[in-house]
Amino acid sequence: MTDSHALPLALFQLDVPPPEVVAQVGEQPAWFIAALNLQPDDYIIVRPHLGETLPNLDQISGAILSGSWAMVTDRPEWSERTAAWIRDAVGASLPLLGVCYGHQLMAHALGGEVGDNPHGWEGGLKTVTQNVHDDPWLAQLPATFPAWLSHRQSVLIPPPHAQVLAHSAQESCQVIRYTPQAISLQFHPEFTHAIACACQSDNRAQPAAMPGKDWPHELLQRFWQQTRAHAHQGR
Repeated sequence: MTDSHALPLALFQLDVPPPEVVAQVGEQPAWFIAALNLQPDDYIIVRPHLGETLPNLDQISGAILSGSWAMVTDRPEWSERTAAWIRDAVGASLPLLGVCYGHQLMAHALGGEVGDNPHGWEGGLKTVTQNVHDDPWLAQLPATFPAWLSHRQSVLIPPPHAQVLAHSAQESCQVIRYTPQAISLQFHPEFTHAIACACQSDNRAQPAAMPGKDWPHELLQRFWQQTRAHAHQGR
């Protein structure tokens, strides 16, 4: 049930997908809204690439930073402006979840290095392996689990004091924790099989369907619950 007294979750849409992707599955906020079954009062959408004002930290319960077809290393104005906002949000202990581009942008904002993955494009359904077994957010997940990926750039060097919690065969930084409230993922917990297929390009093979339990989706749900708790603590 929606809590009418809770602050909304900010969904940062970081640029727009290609028209052919939009035609099939819509834009990034719709994927998170569907995955979390969000109601209209549960969220706001923030579009930095359109020049929109970024939200005041005391007016939201947390934020999800979406994937993008842009490149962090191009440093567009809207991306660097969002990076400055991320630094302020981390300093204020606001719950943050970065996904794909959002993952790379958080690492860049907090002092890490982002660049082209030396192993090339990583896409489709891949196996993610945990590095540690005592992180509370990853608790109860298996040591390895499948996740959908689609990226060319990566976090090459994590920020100082950040902890890398998981990797894949092609990507050393699949999950990074920065603070107890801030974490990011290279993989896409909001993807469905349809979204994963729509996001493939260059005639690459279509990704396999998720076998068994969708563990990345479970992580997304846990983050949503974390923002609910944060909203109540602030009242």
